[in-house]
Order: sequence, then structure tokens, then C-alpha cells
Amino acid sequence: MSKFIVGLTGGIGSGKTTVTDIFQQLGIDIIDADVAARIVVEPGSSALQAISNRFGTDYIDHQGQLNRAKLRSRIFTIDEDKTWLNNLLHPLIRQEILRQISQAKSHYCILVAPLLLENKLDKLVNRVLVVDVDEATQVSRTIARDPSSAEEVKRIIASQMPREQRLSLADDVINNHNISLEQLHIQVSNLDKQYQALLSNLSSTE
Repeated sequence: MSKFIVGLTGGIGSGKTTVTDIFQQLGIDIIDADVAARIVVEPGSSALQAISNRFGTDYIDHQGQLNRAKLRSRIFTIDEDKTWLNNLLHPLIRQEILRQISQAKSHYCILVAPLLLENKLDKLVNRVLVVDVDEATQVSRTIARDPSSAEEVKRIIASQMPREQRLSLADDVINNHNISLEQLHIQVSNLDKQYQALLSNLSSTE
């Protein structure tokens, strides 16, 4: 189990996946809250059945998988449904995250979660790392990769913690706005060295 956990977050379209891929290339284990969220609604799970019972079988595709895009569109327009879904899934996701953290082998590991701060998952980590871009970049990147409209992306952004508040809660920040991949690699490499040093200091005081 890793002795030091970095919580990585950022708004939609900020580049969290690219950053975590670079950390992974450096040998750091990644625990992804989105992966945990998919695991808890796998075909045959009680959570998937509960979702089907509430929203209808058309939220399950022909392969028995959750239609995440359809469900996302609904919960970002109906607050009551969003609250119900959060109450169902958050405890299950947290349990799965803790299970994966317990199996991490690298000296430190990274918990990447879009709603790390909103869902209080930062209580599980030693440091909070925010990947930051401006809203215009979030919108353009997201509509380029997802079948979402600009209006839907803006609703998602509005449902997340404001950028300024997120930055105020960060221990570390990666600026991912209008930079090259090489520049991003340099930022990640510097943070890796910083985290390794923090871990060494932590170990020496035990």
C-alpha cells in the first residue's frame, strides 16, 4: 500500500487524463474514481438494477451496460435525480477507491477524481493537485471529444466547484492552458520529484 496519496482533480476538459498518463509513465499507480464508478455499476450489480428500476430499462444499452451519456444528461437537468444517484453510488465508489488504494504498490499513488473536493474525497489524500485551464478551453476540448453540446458542458461546469475555489484549495497546480506536451511533462516531472522528497521526509520522521 502506498504511504502517500495525491488527489488529482480539475474541471471537465482540463486534461486530467493526459496528466495521469504521464504520472503512470513514471511508474506511479493511478486510482481513477471514474473507473471505480464504472465498476460499481457493472452488469449484474445491485446498483445498476436500482438505476434501471428508477429511470427505466432504456438507460441500459443492448450489452447490459449503463448508458452513461443518457444518464448524465438527465441528472444535470433534474436535481432530485442527481441527489438520488449520488446517495446510491458515492458510498459504493468510496469503498472501491479504498480497496484500490490498499493494493497500490508505488511509493506514492494518485487518486484522480473530477469531484475530489465536492465529494470530500480529499479527506483520503495527503495533497491536492489541481489541473487548471480556463472555461473556454474546457468547453472546446469537451465538445471535441464527447457528443455533448456547449450548453451541456457549461451546465456541467456550473455544477462543479468554481475554478477560483478549486484553486484556493490546491496544494499544487498544473497549468495546462495553451502549453505544449513537453511543457506538461516538465511540470509533472517536477511534481514527481517533489512528492518523492515529501515521501522521504515523511518516512524519516516515522
